[in-house]
Amino acid sequence: MTAKTDPKVIVGRLSGSFGVRGEVRLKSFCADPEAIADYAPLTTDTGRTFGQVVLTGQIKGGFTARLDGVVTKEDADALTNIDLYALRSALPAPEDEEYYYADLEGLTVLDTGGAMLGRVVRVVDHGAGDLLDIAVPGQTETVLLPFTQALVPTVDLTAGRIIADPPEGLFPAP
Repeated sequence: MTAKTDPKVIVGRLSGSFGVRGEVRLKSFCADPEAIADYAPLTTDTGRTFGQVVLTGQIKGGFTARLDGVVTKEDADALTNIDLYALRSALPAPEDEEYYYADLEGLTVLDTGGAMLGRVVRVVDHGAGDLLDIAVPGQTETVLLPFTQALVPTVDLTAGRIIADPPEGLFPAP
């Protein structure tokens, strides 16, 4: 596993303004949605940092919030569909058999016989469950493997590997 200094973990998404006084709409992806404010500073893909997040109310699907440096409706409108990230070290330790996506990215994937299947590029969730997006050596296309106990019986973060038992034919033959 490659050394990761302190990876960023997506914790929420901004969806523009709420009202006319610079408040934003904020959707939290945290297990405890209100805890998102505790993980500041939060950053965006472009490197913008919000050192303070103050939740000001609750709305359908999320919160209203004030962010430092966002003072007008126009400032808030510019923050539509913007993901927010926290440093992995700022987040609580996951429970047993729970993982942050950032912890899985980059892990080597082996089959139950020890043969290399590939490396986790990212983890995606399309609503029906998590999928490991795996880059396969020598292939241009990645393979999506459902991240279930049956298909991924072992995740060893210390060793930097995942043991998978994929259905026959999912991965190209060696």
